[in-house]
Amino acid sequence: MTDITAIGEILIDLTQTGVNEAGVPIFAANPGGAPANAAVAASRLGAAAAFIGKVGQDGFGSYLRRVLEENGVNHAGLRTGSDMTTMAIVSVDSSGERDFRFVRGADCALSPEEVDLEALHHTKVLHFGSVSLTQGIARSATIFAARSAHQAGTLVSYDPNYRASLWNNRAEASEWMRIPLPLVDIIKLSDEELPLLTGCDDPEEGSRILEERGISLVLVTLGGNGSFCRWKGESFTVPGVSVNVADTNGAGDTFLGAVLSRLCRRGDKPLDNLSRNELENILTFANRAAALTCSRSGAIPAMPTLAELDGGNWK
Repeated sequence: MTDITAIGEILIDLTQTGVNEAGVPIFAANPGGAPANAAVAASRLGAAAAFIGKVGQDGFGSYLRRVLEENGVNHAGLRTGSDMTTMAIVSVDSSGERDFRFVRGADCALSPEEVDLEALHHTKVLHFGSVSLTQGIARSATIFAARSAHQAGTLVSYDPNYRASLWNNRAEASEWMRIPLPLVDIIKLSDEELPLLTGCDDPEEGSRILEERGISLVLVTLGGNGSFCRWKGESFTVPGVSVNVADTNGAGDTFLGAVLSRLCRRGDKPLDNLSRNELENILTFANRAAALTCSRSGAIPAMPTLAELDGGNWK
């Protein structure tokens, strides 16, 4: 059985790495896409991960397929289409914060017919994000996968990662990002995304609203301040780890990949009999993984391995 199957966008992050002598920005073509990032992060941390998505029949598409393979992610569900491979242009400011602009392509064209239902029935967790809800038939494919997994009793994980440039306005984003909530068991969102889904920017109240919607485990990332959690009516915060930030790209995906990888170690039903003490240890591990990602540039290239986290100052 697979531990984690992610569905959604895999793309090229054209990430700013600096400027040349003339002050012209320099970009690197890093592999990215939030669901793909989460799958790679989980795989690097010891989980059996798979990915379902779509790339173009071009050099970038071949490269992304190879990246999944090199990182131990099963890519049998990665389809190839006639559109170009999707790109995200990621500019990074002096504090490491990112600005995204997208050139959409093949990721939007994944259809429900291209989703392998057998794969969804033989995985502990199905994970998806909200970028694949923004346009194209991929909306239908994503919701179809989440509904099928939910009906099969598979744990469903959701990251409503908000990218303003992909929506006409915040109201449209809020509407579509809320649609999958009845299918979700685990949600990871940032403090910026919390009001889009709950109308509230307070983690305590916002997480209570999501719990009332039927979501079992609510995780709110707080940047350098760590992570907030609501589980079985209780809420608590786990402190973050201080690092010199090079690039925050992929940090949230690393955090979630780390959480899911640790949960899947618990067996076929990752949330059954989960104690607060276990959860605090899992979030401490995930905070360390995210911090190490922030200390390096790029998304997937910056993600830590289990050996890195188990050694040195990261114990």
